[in-house]
Amino acid sequence: MTIASASTEPRPGGVRGRAAELRALREQAERGPSEKATRAQHAKGKLTARERIELLLDPGSFREVEQLRRHRATGFGLEAKKPYTDGVITGWGTVDDRTVFVYAHDFRIFGGALGEAHATKIHKIMDMAIAAGAPLVSLNDGAGARIQEGVSALAGYGGIFQRNTKASGVIPQISVMLGPCAGGAAYSPALTDFVFMVRETSQMFITGPDVVKAVTGEEISQNGLGGADVHAETSGVCHFAYDDEETCLAEVRYLLSLLPQNNRENAPRVPCDDPADRRTEDLLDLVPAEGSRPYDMAKVIEELVDDGEYLEVHERWARNIICALARMDGQVVGIVANQPQTLAGVLDIEASEKAARFVQMCDAFNIPILTLLDVPGFLPGVDQEHGGIIRHGAKLLYAYCNATVPRISLILRKAYGGAYIVMDSQSIGADLTYAWPTNEIAVMGAEGAANVIFRRQIADAEDPEAMRARMVKEYKSELMHPYYAAERGLVDDVIDPAETREVLIRSLAMLRTKHADLPSRKHGNPPQ
Repeated sequence: MTIASASTEPRPGGVRGRAAELRALREQAERGPSEKATRAQHAKGKLTARERIELLLDPGSFREVEQLRRHRATGFGLEAKKPYTDGVITGWGTVDDRTVFVYAHDFRIFGGALGEAHATKIHKIMDMAIAAGAPLVSLNDGAGARIQEGVSALAGYGGIFQRNTKASGVIPQISVMLGPCAGGAAYSPALTDFVFMVRETSQMFITGPDVVKAVTGEEISQNGLGGADVHAETSGVCHFAYDDEETCLAEVRYLLSLLPQNNRENAPRVPCDDPADRRTEDLLDLVPAEGSRPYDMAKVIEELVDDGEYLEVHERWARNIICALARMDGQVVGIVANQPQTLAGVLDIEASEKAARFVQMCDAFNIPILTLLDVPGFLPGVDQEHGGIIRHGAKLLYAYCNATVPRISLILRKAYGGAYIVMDSQSIGADLTYAWPTNEIAVMGAEGAANVIFRRQIADAEDPEAMRARMVKEYKSELMHPYYAAERGLVDDVIDPAETREVLIRSLAMLRTKHADLPSRKHGNPPQ
C-alpha cells in the first residue's frame, strides 16, 4: 500500500493550497489598499479602521465577518476597483470580556463612502447586535453615499436608519466620529444614544461648507460648521469631545462599563471600597444656606458618588444642568442636577432637552435616576417663549413621568414653581423625595410672592419698602420654612447633609427590586 507523502508543501487545488490562498486573501484584506493610503491617513492625525478597532476592543478578541465582501457595481471605473471589505470592517469582540459589535469605515477605500455591499455589511452586523442583545459601536470616517452607485447607495442609508430606530432602547448604540461625515453619514449618529467626536479631525454636517457658500453666500470652515466643539457646545449633537483618538476610544470603553448589554439587563455592579455609610461632612460647608449664593453642584456630586468619579454627558452644552453616570456602592446611577453656578441653575430650552434625553436613556437601560434640585424656575424671556420653552420643558416632564426605573429626588435649596414639579417631584412619581434643612419649596421666591399677595398693603403703606420686607419675612416663615413640605407629605424626609450618601445608597438598595408597568399602548406621543 502506498502511503501519501507528509510534505507540508501546498498542492494546487489541495486543502493546504486552498488554505494558503485564503491566508493570502485575508492578508490582502487586512493590509488595505496601499501603504501610501495608510501614510496619508496617519498624516492627517488619524488611525486606520483596524487600528481603531484594536484600541476599542480587548486584545485579540475581534472576530471579523464578511472580510472578503466586494461590491458588484459597474460603471464609472468601479468594475476595475473591487477591494476586499468594500470600505467597512465589521465584526464583534469584547470590552472588559463583554460582547460588543462594531463596524468601522475604512477611509482608505473609496473615502469610506457607502455603497450597496458596504451598507449590506453594516445592516448584517446591526441585525446581529440586536439579535445577540449586545452594544453596537460605529467608528465613522466616511464621505457619505458612494455617488457612483447612485440610488442603491442611498437606499443603504435607509436600512441603517431603520435599524438604528429598531435598536433604540433595546441595545446601547454609540457613534464615534473620526473624520468628516456628511449627509446620511451624520443622520445615523443622531439616532444613536451617544456621539463621540475628536477635535480638528472629525466633523458632522448635512451640507458641507461648499454647499453652504453656494446657497447662502456664507463662508465657513468644516470645523466652524460642524466640528467637535461646535456640536459639543452649540448644537448639542455631540455628547463627548476629545483631543485625540486614543483618549476618545478609551472613554468609549469606560462608557460601555457603565451600561448594560441590553434593555433586559442591569448595568454591571462592581465591588466598592468607598464605604456606603461614609459621612459627607464637607457638604455642610460646600452649599451656602442663602439661596441666592452660587456654588458648584459638580463638587456635591463628587462627594456623593463612589470615589468621587463620574462621567458627565454633554458637559459643555446646557451647562446650567448636569447629567452624569456614576456609581454608588458599586451600582450605576444616572444623575440629573441643576447647576447654580451657571444661570443660577434655571431650566431653559437646552437644559430641558438635555435632561429629557438623558432621563429617557437611563429609563431605557434600567439605570436608576437620582435628581438633585436647586432650581429657581424656568428662564423667562421672549426668546425662550418664542423658541418653545413650553414644548421643550414638557419633554423633561414627559420623560420623568414615563420612567419606571427607581427614581429618587433630593432638594438641596430652592425648588420653585413649575420647574420644581418638572424636576421629578413626588407628585409626578418620584419613589422617594428627600430634602435638606436648607430647602425652600414654593410656588415662587418669597420676594415675588409677597409682591403679588400683598400688593395692595405694600402700595398703601407709609413706608412701602419696610412693608414689603415685613411681608417677605412673613411669607417665608409661614410657607417656606424647611419643614413645611414635610408636614404636608410632599417630601419623605428632611435629612442631614452629612448623611446624604448613606441615605441615598440605602434607598437605592431598597428600590433595586422595584417593578412598574405602563399602560398597554403602541407608543406614547411625547412633545417634540
